[in-house]
Amino acid sequence: MNRMYINEQDNHLEVYTFVFVLFQKVLEQLCQERHKFGVKSELFDGLKKGTTVVEFSSPNIAKKFHAGHLRSTIIGNFIANLKESLGNNVIRVNYLGDWGMQFGLLGAGFQLFGCQEKLKKNPLQHLFDVYVQVNKEAENNEVIGQAAREFFRRLEQQEHQALLLWKQFREITVEEYQQVYKAFVGLNFCLNCFIKLKQKGTGVVDLSSAGDMSSYSTVLRSDGTSLYITRDLAAAIDRKERYNFDEMIYVTDKSQGIHFQQLFQILLAMGHSWAERCQHVPFGLVQGMKTRLGEVVFLEDVLDEARARMLRNMSQSKTTKEMVYPEDTAEKVGISALIVQDFKGPLGSDYKFDWDRILQAQGDTGVFLQYTHARLCSLIHRYGDREEGAFDPSLLLDQRSISILQHLLRYDEVLYQSVQDLQPKHLVNFLMTLSHLAASAHRELPVKGSPQAVAQARLRLFSGVCTVLANGMKILGITPVEKM
Repeated sequence: MNRMYINEQDNHLEVYTFVFVLFQKVLEQLCQERHKFGVKSELFDGLKKGTTVVEFSSPNIAKKFHAGHLRSTIIGNFIANLKESLGNNVIRVNYLGDWGMQFGLLGAGFQLFGCQEKLKKNPLQHLFDVYVQVNKEAENNEVIGQAAREFFRRLEQQEHQALLLWKQFREITVEEYQQVYKAFVGLNFCLNCFIKLKQKGTGVVDLSSAGDMSSYSTVLRSDGTSLYITRDLAAAIDRKERYNFDEMIYVTDKSQGIHFQQLFQILLAMGHSWAERCQHVPFGLVQGMKTRLGEVVFLEDVLDEARARMLRNMSQSKTTKEMVYPEDTAEKVGISALIVQDFKGPLGSDYKFDWDRILQAQGDTGVFLQYTHARLCSLIHRYGDREEGAFDPSLLLDQRSISILQHLLRYDEVLYQSVQDLQPKHLVNFLMTLSHLAASAHRELPVKGSPQAVAQARLRLFSGVCTVLANGMKILGITPVEKM
């Protein structure tokens, strides 16, 4: 059924054709497909589905999870979620920095300053203290530097005692990190796999097009011990053999851009054509991430701060008292705020961190996103019985409803754009616009007190919005809450 309207204000005839069948189909699809809505679009028919390896987070052994790892963790998780939602088999990899001269320093340092008793009481903190102390001592004591190199040499030669210490420290670190990752996503820790490559290493690789060594990369030290790029080469080859991936994506800060250019060049020079399907996704720095006590050092400080501030804000809300687990909700909403703040702009840009701004309930924030979703959930739970059955799309011809329906029709385009450049800003902007449209409609299009048919149509509309908000948030790595 089509309708014609005359726009007298513009003093000319304008024809608005509303295709009710289309609107009805969109809302019925949302009801039937739920979390699959949008990803079944013909836009994705040409995209090759396969196995995707995403390496992200990748902290170093024996160090607490630093706030600087936050961006890598949430960006990598977004990319993995996006690829997964479109049907890819995704393998999340966390390449634990458990090798190299830094571990040589830690091993030598623990032999000098370590204490097994302190290690049992507060494992990661003690290892961190030892690492800080040995680094300080090494600045003015060459003997410690020599001891570190010797310990690393023993490690690469698979010396039993050195390996035992390495294994103990690695297990402690992994166990501690798993606690932090619970707030975000489960990751596979990538074990050391340098040995295969070491036999093939040539020391220096010529990367120049003319073959004149004007551009090169060192892959082995003069004493035969491996470097960072050596281990990345080995890890890439190992993953190809293990997973036979179709693409591999690395998520790190932009300062490592040259490193990954060289990595991919060397792999190609070694005859690995699949290196053309490897990609580096760089990100900028976060400036001014502080707590009330000053500079943030560890990520757990950031998470604790977000939870505490959000709990304080929520305590002023009437509905907070009704929650069974307000701290759990505060943590989820706090993490939402961190993620949305990070994802609003291009990943390669630096941005300034501002606690007060990101935790605001109004504006384009994660808090507003969650608040909108929670309000719609409350509405649906209260009047959900009116949503069932057929509905009349002709009752959704007001401008607010039409704007929402038109916006929902863009969801597949936004996902397509996101998978093309791996930038979450498209999805964040889409969800923010949808939230503002829904908030306005919620105020102006009441369900309570409306005729049964009108209430039913509006509930179907709000239910569709709620579904898309939840789907989009999950791809971003946000856990939707139903009550705030």
